[in-house]
Amino acid sequence: MTDTVSPTSTGTSYDVARVRAHFPQLREGEGLGAAHFDGPGGMQTPDVVAQAVYDTLTAPLANDDTVTSAERNASLALTEGRAAIADLLQVAADGVVFGRSMTQLTMDLARTLAQGWGPHDEVVVSRLDHDANVRPWTIAAERAGATVRWADFDPETGELDVEQVAAVLSDRTRLVAVTAASNLIGTRPDVPAIAELVHAAGGQLYVDGVHHTAHVAVDMAALGADYFACSPYKFLGPHCGVLAARPEVLEPLRPDKLAPASDGVPERFELGTPAYELLAGVTAAVDFLADLVPGKGPRRERLLVSLAAVEEHEDRLRRRVEDFLVSTPGVVLHSRAARRTPTLLATFADHDPQDVRRHLAARNVNAPAGSFYAYEAARRLGLGTTGGLRIGLAPYTDDHDVDRLLEALAESVGGA
Repeated sequence: MTDTVSPTSTGTSYDVARVRAHFPQLREGEGLGAAHFDGPGGMQTPDVVAQAVYDTLTAPLANDDTVTSAERNASLALTEGRAAIADLLQVAADGVVFGRSMTQLTMDLARTLAQGWGPHDEVVVSRLDHDANVRPWTIAAERAGATVRWADFDPETGELDVEQVAAVLSDRTRLVAVTAASNLIGTRPDVPAIAELVHAAGGQLYVDGVHHTAHVAVDMAALGADYFACSPYKFLGPHCGVLAARPEVLEPLRPDKLAPASDGVPERFELGTPAYELLAGVTAAVDFLADLVPGKGPRRERLLVSLAAVEEHEDRLRRRVEDFLVSTPGVVLHSRAARRTPTLLATFADHDPQDVRRHLAARNVNAPAGSFYAYEAARRLGLGTTGGLRIGLAPYTDDHDVDRLLEALAESVGGA
């Protein structure tokens, strides 16, 4: 089955062949041409992103300032990187913090916020979340003497209900950490409703948007997030992390930093010299996302059009995979929430997920197996040590990729 141009309900069209032309690693050849369903762990990188990194490193480059061309190039990479993320997340550019990874940024912020916590305070975390949005908060809370409370999810439906969060809130709640989309089973909780409850209790909301940002347009204000973290390498960019917040939310915070380092926001949260080449790659990735559906107008508007088209494209392909899985005897599909990303986690009655993974890999189909750092969620689902097979779709996934996946799965676990 081949479908390179998909119509969408918005009247636009999504030309996946045009998108795939920017990914050399998808072309047939020695070691290339794999069907990649490993995007939730990190998407493939388009040529324009790699070129932006190369161009920045091979041009004059120094620490950012305004005197030499090398200094101005660094300043431009930083300024444009913040502006790109601002458009992607609908947040002020001076509220964008860059770091080595989302995990590092969350750990740093947790230590900083915990300076104001004590034995009468409470922090809420979710069993649906990746450990990067759990352990930083539990470690910081325990060191401050604060109480950790857990919001559970329903393993049968995959849903994290708002009522589960409401049940563990109190007037002692200082922070709630929740995912916008589970990297394990794709569940997208009702974050705006959760935010309303958290703010009514007097707390702040930290949202892990790493998996969400790759598939759905983000508006931080609409989500109600006080802090929003994401990772550019999950949406076609280079390996680094982003933390975003309104500047007035960051202003009162005093993270540990070097004495001569800037005390301004957001610079005070960025330790050491930024990776200017990666920031140039971030800008290129956001521009690439905005151009997935060619058009005119401000970048934010183009992002909304493109991401809406991608969401429809990915959901159509997801349904193809999902139909196969639910119709195959012995397959348990754990991705069942009403709202979810195009990410499917499956286990098998008669097959170890790791064996299925190896069978697929031998046929040049990449779909990993494990628990993917969603430690609490994997335990709640009873996945055991081998975890589940995770199938993740991306903007470059096409029907031919899905054909190859389903053929290999049919060989491995059965089905028509």
